[in-house]
Amino acid sequence: VITRPEMEIGRYHWMYRSSRPHRYHHVPAVRGNISPLGIQGCFECCIKCLGGVPYASLVATILCFSGVALFCGCGHVALTGTVSILEQHFSTTASDHALLSEIIQLMQYVIYGIASFFFLYGIILLAEGFYTTSAVKELHGEFKTTACGRCISGMFVFLTYVLGVAWLGVFGFSAVPVFMFYNIWSTCEVIKSLQTNVTVPGDQICVDIRQYGIIPWNAVPGKACGLILENICNTNEFYMSYHLFIVACAGAGATVIALIHFLMILSSNWAYLKDASKMQAYQDIKAKEEQELQDIQSRSKEQLNSYT
Repeated sequence: VITRPEMEIGRYHWMYRSSRPHRYHHVPAVRGNISPLGIQGCFECCIKCLGGVPYASLVATILCFSGVALFCGCGHVALTGTVSILEQHFSTTASDHALLSEIIQLMQYVIYGIASFFFLYGIILLAEGFYTTSAVKELHGEFKTTACGRCISGMFVFLTYVLGVAWLGVFGFSAVPVFMFYNIWSTCEVIKSLQTNVTVPGDQICVDIRQYGIIPWNAVPGKACGLILENICNTNEFYMSYHLFIVACAGAGATVIALIHFLMILSSNWAYLKDASKMQAYQDIKAKEEQELQDIQSRSKEQLNSYT
């Protein structure tokens, strides 16, 4: 096959006969990153692959994993510290807080289940985001949506909505221990300020845990006053539990935001798949009509040729 450079060289020698004839050999094209024939190189392939990444789903997955990890990890340690504070300072009898200890232990097992479930669910939603993004952008050639795929996307929308409502309740519930610890901490700050001003004795200021309903009214001592309460606030268990409950509450809020983000993404993806299915049906009908029209034209030409 004569290439274009060889044709130009031949034309040059035909126009200028006096030049010395040379023998030219065909040099194969160099396979680089970019070919003049339109072949995509490594850079173009990377750009195409990056275009198929569902960045919105990726951000929502990272936020969901971070929120669940903060809530589960910090909540587990904070509950353990809370039991230790109650046993040492507010309920010295084991039978008084036995029910509370069982409930806290059950909540810790629930935390294990929540962490495992959301780790798997986040990966599934991320995979669904990759699937839908590739479908919309047609990165894998001809893509055909099915009724099963649209049904699965709709199921994810409903399940994410239910989980979002449930996590709103979890977020509200996680704010309760923060409120309790904040009341205890603010009371300790009041005691410190009174000791500085020497106006009112701090022994008259107390915190009664029994009024919150977490231990029965016959628990002994059930309350802490003055210097005893101040010493409780200065312990490592109280300091760590208070701040860990705050972080756990923030993690629950981040998980709620992530689920709302997922809900918007899944709703958008479901609408894209629905539109893609309608477009697919329209293209199938159009292709069928064009094929029938071509068949009619070919038969008419054959009949015309037979008459002539």
